[in-house]
Amino acid sequence: MVDAALPLDVPQIAEPDAVTPTDRRQIVWSSVIGTTVEWYDFLIYGTASALVFNKLFFPSIDPAVGTIAAFGSYAVGFLARPLGGAVFGHFGDRVGRKAMLSLTLMIMGLGTFLIGCLPTYGQIGILAPILLVALRLVQGIGIGGEWGGAVLMVVESVPAERRGFFGSVVQLGYPIGVILSIGAFALTGLMPEAAFLSWGWRIPFLASAPLVGVGLFIRLRLHETPAFRRIKARAVTARLPALEILTEHPGMFLKAVGLKVSEIAYVSIVTVFSISYVTGQLGLSRGVILNGILVAALIELFTIPAFGWLSDRYGRRPLFIAACLFSIAFAFPMFRLLDTRDPTIITLTVAVALSFGQGIMFGTGAAWMSELFDARLRYSGASLGFQVGAALSGGFTPLIAAALLAWSGGATWPISAYLIALACVTLAATFAAPETARRRID
Repeated sequence: MVDAALPLDVPQIAEPDAVTPTDRRQIVWSSVIGTTVEWYDFLIYGTASALVFNKLFFPSIDPAVGTIAAFGSYAVGFLARPLGGAVFGHFGDRVGRKAMLSLTLMIMGLGTFLIGCLPTYGQIGILAPILLVALRLVQGIGIGGEWGGAVLMVVESVPAERRGFFGSVVQLGYPIGVILSIGAFALTGLMPEAAFLSWGWRIPFLASAPLVGVGLFIRLRLHETPAFRRIKARAVTARLPALEILTEHPGMFLKAVGLKVSEIAYVSIVTVFSISYVTGQLGLSRGVILNGILVAALIELFTIPAFGWLSDRYGRRPLFIAACLFSIAFAFPMFRLLDTRDPTIITLTVAVALSFGQGIMFGTGAAWMSELFDARLRYSGASLGFQVGAALSGGFTPLIAAALLAWSGGATWPISAYLIALACVTLAATFAAPETARRRID
């Protein structure tokens, strides 16, 4: 593990680096493109859950219950992510990072494409939501294994003093995926409602196939990371890395989980639940909230790498503390601002919530999560910490928020209190986790 007691201004320790600048650029941008495809595939399901799945796959129940059921199927993908992290983390720590990246991309793309081919409840009855949930499981397994590999390909191939920045660049796949997914639904949303519900909603899912082809072509050209090559050369790969993490390093694993729960809850509320809230509860058009999410994602293209750069300069912990304090302070004002029903205010609210409630931790967390674990356990450790936190918080948050809204008769204060509680969990993990910026991690 890294030394938490070392100050940030100590002399740098050179890390062995067999990666040329040209190779490094290829690794970084191929990781961005690959994660963009993966996140696009995963995110279009969330948008569809709020817009169409409650009508097409759960139509025979009360609308509020149908929305909860649709968000429940959305949560299934998050619950499958730890399984993907464990399986692909195991082979990523034993076989290599590169091979797992190509495999997870194919799994994710297949699941997404098949969702676009599914018959609806009106065509095959109860089998439709069952198949939908099954394919969401496939998506979750794919994204669960992909993220750790994509981040490690970069973090293990760049200088120690720039891991935060380059790790955050990989995270740009998320806002780009948001832009593509929202853009796809915005374009199909221009269709008449009947046509959109009949076949238009399928287009964003079917469009995944060519994107996967591009991502796969790029990833197959990558080389293995220097850190993993050293592990293989020394024959010190872990036999059961996930088991070793849970039995020998449970404290570090729990800290990694805690670092994730607030950020993923915020982004789930803003990009998934808020679509249902603004269109259903506030009676506004879906374009209002989709435009807000789109603007927020465009802003994150600049803020995420900026926060990664700042974490290299000032450390991971100060950035996380700032994000947690913002998340606590903004939890109640966020819904008050959405309730104004003013499109401009809604857009600014979503942009601020994503840029600070998610962007700071998302941009900084890629490097920090990876740095918490030794190289021989890093794929499994980073993946499990990230994905278990995502499953516990992100998967259930839209479902919990919809249930809390129904329980409170439309009041949003329980949702704000829920966000504050998760921010406190992440704040505790932030103080407990070691500072790792600019440290040698191999």
